[in-house]
Amino acid sequence: MSLLEVRDLQVAYGPSREPVVAVNGVDLTVGRGEVVAVVGESGSGKSTTAHAIIGLLAGTGRVTAGSVSFDGTSLNDLSEHAFERIRGARIGFVPQDPTTSLNPVIRIGDQIAEVLRIHGLADRRTARIEALRILEEAGLDDPQLRAKQYPQELSGGQRQRVLIGNALACRPDLVIADEPTSALDVTVQRRILDHLDTRIAETGTAVLLITHDLGVAADRADRIVVMQGGRVVETGPAAQVLTDPQHEYTRALVAAAPSLAERAVRPALKEATPILSVSKVSKTFRIDRKSSLHAVRDVFFDVPRGGTLSLVGESGSGKSTVARIAIRLETPTAGSVRFDGDDITALGGRALRALRRRVQIVHQNPYASLDPKLRIRDIVAEPLEAFGVGTRAERAEHVARLLDQVALSTAHLDRRPAELSGGQRQRVAIARAIALNPELLVLDEPVSALDVSVQAQILDLLTSLQAELGLGYLFISHDLAVVRQISDTVAVMRAGGVVEYGSTAEIFDNPQHEYTQTLLEAIPGKVHHVR
Repeated sequence: MSLLEVRDLQVAYGPSREPVVAVNGVDLTVGRGEVVAVVGESGSGKSTTAHAIIGLLAGTGRVTAGSVSFDGTSLNDLSEHAFERIRGARIGFVPQDPTTSLNPVIRIGDQIAEVLRIHGLADRRTARIEALRILEEAGLDDPQLRAKQYPQELSGGQRQRVLIGNALACRPDLVIADEPTSALDVTVQRRILDHLDTRIAETGTAVLLITHDLGVAADRADRIVVMQGGRVVETGPAAQVLTDPQHEYTRALVAAAPSLAERAVRPALKEATPILSVSKVSKTFRIDRKSSLHAVRDVFFDVPRGGTLSLVGESGSGKSTVARIAIRLETPTAGSVRFDGDDITALGGRALRALRRRVQIVHQNPYASLDPKLRIRDIVAEPLEAFGVGTRAERAEHVARLLDQVALSTAHLDRRPAELSGGQRQRVAIARAIALNPELLVLDEPVSALDVSVQAQILDLLTSLQAELGLGYLFISHDLAVVRQISDTVAVMRAGGVVEYGSTAEIFDNPQHEYTQTLLEAIPGKVHHVR
């Protein structure tokens, strides 16, 4: 008997008279000690299926048909109190969004300790000790410091590691992981997934892995379930599905996955003056009266005009902090930043506002970067209105064109962010960023929330926009397969400093630093994993 059995599952949202069917007749099983990966485009029903299994459907979501059983017990009619005894203790859950899943007013260590105490696995004293061990296992540096910090003081990847530690804290029989490594760099991703593999071998823990990263699915899954439009279109052993896909949709996913296929390397960029120059930039944050965090140390690089400089490195290495300094959202403790030849390190007032039009940013987290109260048409039009671009009718036409560019239909114009998938929200954020035709885009993990097919569309869009408009890109990513596709030069960061800097070909074909070599070796999907 399987540990988890899902039969003919149907999930709908909205009023009973006119429901929106998000999941339509899904069948899947997970055996003890088995890893099953569910893959598909954003909006295909992957996360909704996971939430339905564990009784966490949001808003008007409800199971309208089918059955879910866990270890022989039906979960369909469990009370919320009964679900609370199972969640965490026997079924661990790693949610997709680390920002909204951690309490912003409770320290990290206390949040993990609370889980242990709730399920009776530790008292107040031992829970704090165990919390440090869990943070270390989850791959966080300096667990004692991290335990004292609040979620907003950690990077997106560090917050995700906290959630993974939380999910494994009670040694559950099953872990449902909804995009658990989308915010992680490849080395920590491998460490976390290796940790899951070890747990499977030691305890028989099973994993239902929801992911858009087919490289991860190739390396880690025993079986793969492919979803499209709320239905399962293909399922089978991982190697079979990825090397000999039968369904047209599966073949398209595999073809679009950057980590599963070699891509043409960008032609060498002609010598160009930099649009952005960062010189010996450092940044120190005060933690409390006695301690400080040196987030960035003597960082240097140039973003070529009309070209792409990518920052790569572990989560917490300082990539996003450097990006915020580069566009004057943070002030450096030391060093200087020049844009188009002008020193902008201490820019303010009207000059800083003028810079805002020339430089735009796409944030890492599509859940936190969009105003939940606004409709999509208003979100995308916001920068146009702020700078008085065009008439109302002209702005409306421009917004419609922008949505088409990022592969969203005009049917999305009157929706709000909560009605979109994570990938759809990120596409809205990208449309907003390119609305003013800026000279430089700072792209902070811009495709980490996107499924591979839309990811390929967005990368092609960025490439064509760059060729057409001469845009410069400061591209931040932990996905080295994507970095190789889009970059002209690469700066590798570790512990706040640049350890290697050069052309994309130099970094990928002849890495000199040991850390760069480790990053490249950790790229998932290079060799199909056989468990």
